[in-house]
Amino acid sequence: MEQYIKTIAAELKITDWQVQNTIELLNEGATVPFIARYRKEATDSLDEVYITKIRDRLQQLQDLDKRRKAILKSIAEQGLLTPELEKQIGEVDNLTDLEDLYLPYKPKRKTRASIAKAKGLEPLAKIIMSQRNGEVESMAERFVNTGKGVENIEDALKGARDIIAEWINENKYARRKIRNLFLKKATIESAIAEGKEEEGNKYQNYFEWKELFMRSPSHRVLAMFRGEKEGLLKLKIGPP
Repeated sequence: MEQYIKTIAAELKITDWQVQNTIELLNEGATVPFIARYRKEATDSLDEVYITKIRDRLQQLQDLDKRRKAILKSIAEQGLLTPELEKQIGEVDNLTDLEDLYLPYKPKRKTRASIAKAKGLEPLAKIIMSQRNGEVESMAERFVNTGKGVENIEDALKGARDIIAEWINENKYARRKIRNLFLKKATIESAIAEGKEEEGNKYQNYFEWKELFMRSPSHRVLAMFRGEKEGLLKLKIGPP
């Protein structure tokens, strides 16, 4: 709890004792409005916004540590926990990055990549991923094995691509780059569904609409989502 208090105080730029007293009041069952109005002496007059941030951030930190322990246990049970990985997991300060770190070690159901690995195509995927050999077809020919279900070169290349796709999907740096790309450059586009012009008349403002998603106000986004749910609009969200 002491570390939680220090973290929250640093993030909100307030004192440790303000955070501590607020948490104690919340744990005693006091509501946010009650603390803001009647316990000013205990918090040095923190308003509802600060008290809510303290409450929510405390819950986030507690959930993060609970998930961190579960992830460390899971990776350790697989015999894959290294000191470096343990340090990385211990330093993560948000759930999204924590899950990104765990993703390559998370037990999976059967995937196209796991099927391709079972067919012995992981070495081919590594060769292609290295981008050091341009003759991928000739390399793939060595992995044709009808006994394992790799009937031809295209089968070998397809399996290798499946493995590479999973590697990229599980790469924390790639995931972070894609999130940032969506956040900064994604657009939301809407169009009227075919044959729904008359029925969808109330959404006529969105028959042909496109704008930067991060600048689209919530009421407009919700309206487009409603239109899509009703089968009247077609939406597309993504970066260039």
